[in-house]
Amino acid sequence: MDDSSLTGLPVPPPPGTSALPPGTYDGSLVLVTGGGTGLGKAIAAEFARLGADLVIAGRDEKHLASAQEELTSLGTRVTTAVCDIRDPDRVAGVFDGGGLPDVLVNNAAANFPVPAEEMSPNAWRAVVDITLTGTFLMTREFGRRHLAAGTPGSIINVGASYAWTGGPGYAHSAAAKAGVSNLVATLAVEWGPYGIQVNGLVPGLMPHEDMTADIRGTLDRADDPDARQPALRVGAPRELGWAATFLASPYARFISGHTLVVDGANWQRRGLVSPPVVPVRDQLGLGPFTG
Repeated sequence: MDDSSLTGLPVPPPPGTSALPPGTYDGSLVLVTGGGTGLGKAIAAEFARLGADLVIAGRDEKHLASAQEELTSLGTRVTTAVCDIRDPDRVAGVFDGGGLPDVLVNNAAANFPVPAEEMSPNAWRAVVDITLTGTFLMTREFGRRHLAAGTPGSIINVGASYAWTGGPGYAHSAAAKAGVSNLVATLAVEWGPYGIQVNGLVPGLMPHEDMTADIRGTLDRADDPDARQPALRVGAPRELGWAATFLASPYARFISGHTLVVDGANWQRRGLVSPPVVPVRDQLGLGPFTG
């Protein structure tokens, strides 16, 4: 790629900036699952910068404690909740302990690459139970409590573009994320009359320090990730946070049942000539399947 006219999409504004007015979330409580690391923490940070108090939930107490210290430095109150979102009782405990959030961000998920023929039933259940069932249990608890209280609320479900395209090597996660996408469309209609909006948010490639080793390894096998994006750059985690704060803000109240993709048009990319097919096993560096 040596065309000097190719500049890609502009880089984002620096960290700490926002398109929304300061104090947009003053007096609000935002609950982010998987908020102790990665994109969840980045989303939580942008709500904090706009005045929200936070509850960050996750399974790793050390990650949550580290994130709490980092996010508190932004001048907000941060509460942590150790929780396995597959457990309805533990989910209820998060809401009992932290108060009723105004915004719920369902970011927690499980994922790892594996060919479908090698995927164990336990692997399938683990990913689907965390990504889909856990998202539903959190959403259900949030919705029930707001319906009982007669108060409005906003839900953001973090999804994935392979919910629509399919995800070779990620059959478990792609199927679960398809379910998460459907929850957005279904519950936006069910709960809209009660003042609860439900939206989806899909990230593109946004490298961060908390990426798992297997996903980092897949990324490292690709030369120049920037050049593989139509934007000619990867995304910054704060860009996902900015999108989340807009979707749940007073300025987006009439947006519901929508999934916003923040990936620089990468999922829509198509070549004039299809590239050679590389089987998933080859992409993962695996030999032939022997049973």
